[in-house]
Amino acid sequence: MVEKQKGAPASGSVQRIPDFFIVGHEKCGTTALYRILREHPEIFMPDLKETRFFVSDRLGDAPARPGAIRPQTLEDYLALFAQASPEQRAGEASPQYIRSEVAARLIAQVQPAARIIAILREPTSFVRAYHLQCVRGGLENQRDLRRAIALEPSRHQGKHIPRGSSAPNRLFYTEHVRYVEQLARFHAVFPPEQVLVLIYEDFRRDNDATVRRVLRFLEVDDTSELAEVEVKRARSAVRLGRLHRMALAIQRARRQPNAAGRLSRTLNALTPRQLRSDAVENLLRRAIFAVPAPPDEEFVLELRRRFKPEVEALSEYLGRDMVSFWGYDDLD
Repeated sequence: MVEKQKGAPASGSVQRIPDFFIVGHEKCGTTALYRILREHPEIFMPDLKETRFFVSDRLGDAPARPGAIRPQTLEDYLALFAQASPEQRAGEASPQYIRSEVAARLIAQVQPAARIIAILREPTSFVRAYHLQCVRGGLENQRDLRRAIALEPSRHQGKHIPRGSSAPNRLFYTEHVRYVEQLARFHAVFPPEQVLVLIYEDFRRDNDATVRRVLRFLEVDDTSELAEVEVKRARSAVRLGRLHRMALAIQRARRQPNAAGRLSRTLNALTPRQLRSDAVENLLRRAIFAVPAPPDEEFVLELRRRFKPEVEALSEYLGRDMVSFWGYDDLD
């Protein structure tokens, strides 16, 4: 069913097929790159970031952003690019694709000439930022990263999954750091000249140079003025867990009542109207969120030792010394 739904367009179709895909990772600047590229006159990207259309292995089942409706059929998906002119490169950004075991193959079926852009980040920094995102989004109820990673084996057995979690695979944090395996899936179906691998730290250090490299890769004008978009460097940490979960439930019921559960709708109905304003929501955010605590240096060292073999393999795979670049050369 998935293959039929997400295969190549029917013969004679004139619908626009994307030319390029930003495939991830999450928390590696994909949103910033998406925002910059979609302002380029020779590039079209739809308003919906993260269509997740080619993820059929339940890696991207987290709720869509408020008001967003993800396409369920190929026809609906291609309709997202209908406004692209023939002179423009059309593309989309779904960082879940890089973790999916099927997305690369499905993309190649629809667009074998696609350009693929992947972004990788130093593993411990990536895992920490991704964990914060999962907690903030209500997907993770364990605010301590060490404890969350310790739960991975039992979560594989279906235990200790947060209530209401629709995508528990997102919580297998250390398994996301399989960079070589993930890149290999795309290289297996696309020639090397169609795959561009970027490093997040390069992007953060010099947005301009990295974006212009992407523009050359996409064969569009790389001399035009670029939109100013800041690459986020920190993510707020949840300070009050119960209040945060309650606020998420109320927000979900207010913005997407049809997708909210009975409890969420009840909480929303019992919340006085004057407490539902954006101003009050901003005050709640200040109470709920805090600046992330400094990382546990001992645990970071444990993670770096754990990830060093992957970094060494990536260095060989990319032909670039990522061991030294990410500071893994001084580990025991």
